[in-house]
Amino acid sequence: MKKRLKVLFVASEAVPFAKEGGLGDVVGTLPRFLKRLGHDVRVVIPRYYKIDRDFYKLQLLPYSLGVPMGIIGTLWAGVYEGKLPNSEVPINFIEFEQYFGRDGLYNDTNGQGFLDNDNRFVFLSRGAIELARMIGFAPDIIHVHDWQTAIIPVYINTIYKQDETVGKAATVLTIHNMQHQGDFYAGLMDVLGVGWEHFNFLELEAFNKVNLLKGGIYHATLLTTVSKTYAQEIQTPYYGYRLEGVVRERAKDLYGILNGVDYEEWNPETDKYIVANYSHDNLEGKLLCKSDLQETMGLPKRQDVPIIGLVSRLVYQKGIDVFAEAIHRLLGLDIQIVMLGTGEPWTHFFFPDMANKHPQKFACKIGYNNSLAHKIEAGADFFLMPSRFEPCGLNQMYSLRYGTLPIVRATGGLNDTVENFNEDTLEGTGFKFYDLTADAIFNTVGWAVHTYYNNKNAMDTLIKRAMQKRFTWEDSAKLYEDCYYKAVKAKRG
Repeated sequence: MKKRLKVLFVASEAVPFAKEGGLGDVVGTLPRFLKRLGHDVRVVIPRYYKIDRDFYKLQLLPYSLGVPMGIIGTLWAGVYEGKLPNSEVPINFIEFEQYFGRDGLYNDTNGQGFLDNDNRFVFLSRGAIELARMIGFAPDIIHVHDWQTAIIPVYINTIYKQDETVGKAATVLTIHNMQHQGDFYAGLMDVLGVGWEHFNFLELEAFNKVNLLKGGIYHATLLTTVSKTYAQEIQTPYYGYRLEGVVRERAKDLYGILNGVDYEEWNPETDKYIVANYSHDNLEGKLLCKSDLQETMGLPKRQDVPIIGLVSRLVYQKGIDVFAEAIHRLLGLDIQIVMLGTGEPWTHFFFPDMANKHPQKFACKIGYNNSLAHKIEAGADFFLMPSRFEPCGLNQMYSLRYGTLPIVRATGGLNDTVENFNEDTLEGTGFKFYDLTADAIFNTVGWAVHTYYNNKNAMDTLIKRAMQKRFTWEDSAKLYEDCYYKAVKAKRG
């Protein structure tokens, strides 16, 4: 019988309380499934001021939390407690107005990172450890996420090494996005309080700065990323962002585990946001969803034209600049394109202007609307994701479930979850390209559109196969559980 583990999650995001990316989905969802496997799980995140204490029924704990901050001194925080939705998993919120009493998680209203992000997340990390000590929660595993909490493994191996409550904990660091590393001025060492001897090329120093992610990679018991392909990619210069050598040194301790999908929300058979439900056995509802999407976006109602959907952050990582380069040629095809997203300022002008010039073929909404995102997944025929890198990606998994065939660049989780169409055997679940160029996007969309118009049997086969694919949190949780046992064994022998 497997040992019941105590697991402490510490992160900067967790759905539904605060989210900017896939990290929030993992931290808000995975603990619930680990709890179902019998483990004692607790989550700690900041109490950003966007998190409504009354709405989530948060309870203020009857003591203050002292957080040592090196040269700054000890700062005192409040602590709230609630539950992850639909679970008995406790989640604690560290409240400190100076650091978290602002609208954004990481950036100001102009999109610039807060100048004190270093102190903010060092405070979160040290505070989570002190909270565990204060309430007597002795974790077997401390699971940390990205640079914001990557300093925790360093703390466990240094300041807290002999601590009775947390000193025996194994640490697992999940890298959701290698591009963001938490690199700050060298003087941060005086705030960290771990001693300047750890400011060296193996641990916290990188290019004369403190690099929090690097320290975590070096000190964590085990490492994970959110897909097997991304685990390989971050060991190369293109994806490693100058830390690829550090990752290669830990390659034997690195595991790729795909994120799961919440199929209670993303299910065309029960989706409340779409005009008609449907399944792989009966696709009539998908045709109604297509007409509804065209009407919603102001496009001509045509059942005979393929719709290419795109729901994305309109940023460099997502390859949106290369898509912009290809769009003139794409609109020469007999297709319609529907886009939803927000991002870099130039995209907020370029794509609406293109929509005004091509009202019969291209519709775009700047912003994010969850209902419309569901309508696009259900009503489109194809879903385009031309990402530069995509550690995991979720929209391609949603698209498979909705019978909306993904057209993706074969990177990260996109490569792991989409099987390329084989015209000879009719195997596959979508269409892949490898080089991120306008030609590659145009040619692959062209291939998909040609299949749509000229090979109905192939389309039907691909759609039914795609809709039966599943990427569940139950499967992901079991893989994390295995990883935890390996980490405990590695830490304690």
